[in-house]
Amino acid sequence: MTEHTSPRIYGSDHDDPDPYTTTPGHTYVELVGGPLDGQLLDVTALTDDERADGALLISDHGVYGPGGRSDYVPHDVADRWRWNGDVP
Repeated sequence: MTEHTSPRIYGSDHDDPDPYTTTPGHTYVELVGGPLDGQLLDVTALTDDERADGALLISDHGVYGPGGRSDYVPHDVADRWRWNGDVP
């Protein structure tokens, strides 16, 4: 198994040949805590208001299993969102 120095991109397909490469010109936040800890989320298409709200992200590894959502909200560090719990 190959070790990667960069974090996995949230939403990359399980069969993506390179789920660790960011896209130049895109803006990413690091997800901190919870089931998606360490992954990067591409927030390029979100408005400032949408970014301020955070996101409910599909996570198969959260409390509610496949199809459940993990709530991530902006952290006190600009490029990080922290886990705020899981929802069904």
